[in-house]
Amino acid sequence: MLLVVDVGNTETTLGLCVGESVTNHWRLSTESGRTPDEVFVILNTLLAAHGVAAASVTAAAIGSVVPSVTGALTEAVARLTGSVPIVVDSRSPIGITLAVDEPMTVGADRIINTLAASRMYGVDCIVVDLGTATTYDCITGDGVFLGGVIQPGVRTSAETLFRRTSKLPATELIAPLKVIGTRTEECIRAGVVYGAVDSVDGIVRRIKGEWPGSQVPKVIATGGLAGVIRPYCAEIEIVEPDLTLHGLRLAHAMLSAR
Repeated sequence: MLLVVDVGNTETTLGLCVGESVTNHWRLSTESGRTPDEVFVILNTLLAAHGVAAASVTAAAIGSVVPSVTGALTEAVARLTGSVPIVVDSRSPIGITLAVDEPMTVGADRIINTLAASRMYGVDCIVVDLGTATTYDCITGDGVFLGGVIQPGVRTSAETLFRRTSKLPATELIAPLKVIGTRTEECIRAGVVYGAVDSVDGIVRRIKGEWPGSQVPKVIATGGLAGVIRPYCAEIEIVEPDLTLHGLRLAHAMLSAR
């Protein structure tokens, strides 16, 4: 089995791949202070808790936007699998052309997401990743990364609101039945959720207006809140919750064959 690990600023997502399928996945808090031994114990505990023999995991691919985590994780994964994991970043030869001014600054997650979208669908795509930041990444069907948009994430914006306004309670991010709230909690949920929905729709429409060529890009959403806002978004066509993990799977297949 292949272990794939996506290290984000807030959460680390792990998955096991058999063939083209992601069979298991877990989410952990991203913590830079963990030692390789601690990470190794966590990995073994997760596998054991789900009845997976550690010896069956023989390879791994990692994508990380947190350099302070990457070293300990790489060491722990190598110990677990008995082989050096493949770490995917902007230098990895995975068939994505970074047609941007500063290609080395493009985050691994954005490259991995667009690899997955272009390979899985074979058409021009906009990938909307609703994580710590909300990113909009533009990829052509033949693998040219055009650039994109980065804005504060939905939870990031909500947490800032809660911290800076002592009388506003933290609340679960679920869309209320009406936009006009009659209770403070409903007002917050309406503002955060519907604000995110309209932001996504608006930015996607602006991107489509600037899209080169005649093809209308397919809009794919991923990330923890994709499923929450999808029912209210006019522009999102598909939700792929495991898009990044599939991208790591594809990247590993390409790089290990070299």
